[in-house]
Amino acid sequence: MKDEIGNLYIADAIIALSILFIAMIMLNSLVSLPNPTYSDISHNSKNAQDIMEILSGKVDFKDHTFLSEITGILKDNKNSKKSIREVSQICDDKFGELKLSNYRFVESNKLDSKILSESGDFSKADRISVATRNYDGYSYTLYLW
Repeated sequence: MKDEIGNLYIADAIIALSILFIAMIMLNSLVSLPNPTYSDISHNSKNAQDIMEILSGKVDFKDHTFLSEITGILKDNKNSKKSIREVSQICDDKFGELKLSNYRFVESNKLDSKILSESGDFSKADRISVATRNYDGYSYTLYLW
């Protein structure tokens, strides 16, 4: 008789522990689910920063950065219309390599907010990601959407 009661206690404890274990797993999965809203915002805000980091970064000490290259062209030619067209073509090619579809690249210090390159309709832009880098007195701003 005592053995049968012991078996019931063991079965009851196993059922209670199973229910507790299932509840803990459900709570853990609920807490660890990602919120897509925060993920989207985080991803979009880093886009322009990532691209500008690529444009201003060097591979080694002998390389020139993209920003130093276009700044050199503008500075050497005293911001002439010909140098602006040349820089615009270089920017179009570079952003084409990076496969960007909706962007605007602006120099806002020496050229009075001259748009050097753009693609897409800026007036319909919903979420805009912005990054700015300065190089040798020139201030370049990239807008992505």
